[in-house]
Amino acid sequence: MINPILQAKGQIAQIVDRAAAAAIAAGDLPDCPAGEYGIEIPADHSHGDFACNFAMAGARTYKMAPRKIADAIVAHAALEGTGFSRIEVAGPGFLNFFLDQSWFTGAVEAVLEEGARYGTTDLGQGKKVMVEFVSANPTGPMHLGNARGGALGDCLASVLRWAGYDVTREFYINDAGNQIEKFGKSLSARYLQIVLGDDAVVFPEDGYQGADIRVLAQQYIDEHGTGLEKESEELRSQTLIDYALPKNIQKLKDDLAKYRIHYDVWFHESQLHEDGSVGRIIELLRSRGLTYEKDGAVWYKATAFGDEKDEVLVRANGNPTYFAADIAYHYNKFAVRGFDWVINVWGADHHGHVARLKGAMDAVGLDGGKLDVVLMQLVRLMRGGEVARMSKRTGKAITLADLLDEIPVDAARFFFNQREPNTHCEFDLELAVSESSQNPVYYVQYAHARICSILKSLAAEGISPRACTREELDLLQTEQERELVRFMATLPDVVNASVKALDSSKITKYCVELATLFHKFYNACHVKGEAEGLLQARLNLCLAVRQVLRNVLEMLGISAPESM
Repeated sequence: MINPILQAKGQIAQIVDRAAAAAIAAGDLPDCPAGEYGIEIPADHSHGDFACNFAMAGARTYKMAPRKIADAIVAHAALEGTGFSRIEVAGPGFLNFFLDQSWFTGAVEAVLEEGARYGTTDLGQGKKVMVEFVSANPTGPMHLGNARGGALGDCLASVLRWAGYDVTREFYINDAGNQIEKFGKSLSARYLQIVLGDDAVVFPEDGYQGADIRVLAQQYIDEHGTGLEKESEELRSQTLIDYALPKNIQKLKDDLAKYRIHYDVWFHESQLHEDGSVGRIIELLRSRGLTYEKDGAVWYKATAFGDEKDEVLVRANGNPTYFAADIAYHYNKFAVRGFDWVINVWGADHHGHVARLKGAMDAVGLDGGKLDVVLMQLVRLMRGGEVARMSKRTGKAITLADLLDEIPVDAARFFFNQREPNTHCEFDLELAVSESSQNPVYYVQYAHARICSILKSLAAEGISPRACTREELDLLQTEQERELVRFMATLPDVVNASVKALDSSKITKYCVELATLFHKFYNACHVKGEAEGLLQARLNLCLAVRQVLRNVLEMLGISAPESM
């Protein structure tokens, strides 16, 4: 795994540390350790390709002015054989390092050598991480929040894999508890209304009102006929649940597959009840003195772990709560299946549950710090400058399936990953289908297609790219070329930063910037018509950019078209 930026920072640290030792030996710096210092990439490259704050960090221990420390470092710095051409002192004492052409050449070679692996890192060291996302209620279709959560979770999982983690994608199916009971009663009521007439039974006040409930009831009748109306409410509801729930779960899987989301595990909540996991977790909490009984219910002492109030684990009717099942589920993730890190993607309305669940992990003897939750804000669809609430096709509230009928999957995945999860998302439906540079996913894909077009056009004239010598790649010296190479080199760092921030929008921003820099290069630097050495060097640069664009688009689960 080659990381040109990390290599350059390592070289700077080596140069600075050796220069400091030489300065101490010469009596230009006192013989004492300097403080910890940092190395950053300046926003303005006229101030250097890298900046080091060694002098400011060492001012207290050396008891010298930072500028004087910096001058001593420069005086004793040896740059021969490094990727740097010069060091300058700026401002109060910043050490600004300027890259040598050899670094730029090496960076292009690194991309071409690594190919489809370029951008991967070893940050994760093979640690097992689970990303649980969407986990939509299987009693109805997926909504826009699920659409955003799906894109965020899937892309985050992909970035984690690129960063060297062993990643598992998981969908938690809520197929137990109150919502399933309500689902059964809703189906039963619609069934009776179809068979006996709408006035024959009152639909439950808190039932699921969606048209899909009536459709499912009718499908059961079409396949199995009538007769359930003669059975008990309990048997009728359960029969209809057993028929309808697998259909809904399959619909979830089909819609998500169309969205290019494929899970490693579909975990059923019912499993936790059937195998006794929920009961065991309640007993574990009881054995630790963390439960008590009140009003016939069993309570968990959540306040002992920082929560504002205690939580019910078992209702007075003897049924465990969703929270009890959630603790058992996360205990299973860590203690049973051995994940080192668990990431959940939830809607912002679940923010109050985050600290509660982390505290519960501590309560059962696990480390709540190994659980992270990405909270995402709401989505607002826009069409023609106005909020779009209804599907054009169905005339009803827009679901994930409706959205993917209206816009390309590429656009949906890109747009939902454009903003940090904790910010509101305005999704412009008209922009998502437009073929213009204003559409960011089109703009990025067009950069890839443009490179393919360049290669195709030259091939028609009998010109094909070949491996370049270092001397030929050294010809890439224009500012546009250097800027492009410099930015490509940051991809491994961007991958790591995305993981650390749990924010895949850093990847989409990287895509757009890379496409912008390529278009700048294309407009400023000719490929065709140049001397052989420079022509091949620029062709190699185009190949490197195409490879990086492909890698990043793959990370996002987006296609890289060769023509547009």
